[in-house]
Amino acid sequence: MKNRDLIAPGTWRKSSRSNAAQDACVEVGGGERVIGVRDTKDRDGGTLVFGDDTWREFAAQVKAGRFDL
Repeated sequence: MKNRDLIAPGTWRKSSRSNAAQDACVEVGGGERVIGVRDTKDRDGGTLVFGDDTWREFAAQVKAGRFDL
């Protein structure tokens, strides 16, 4: 089974921060207790899969500005 098969079809959403002009497009999708991240332009190129707890912590850190440049 490939990582992308863990993500439920129809749950993928393109990030509102994606920018096709700069080749920075990502999608996020959900499965049973997992979250997947993939490149919108290369959907078969690979999927990073995280546990839902890890993803929630990461998202909270992003919202808090922890990774702002």
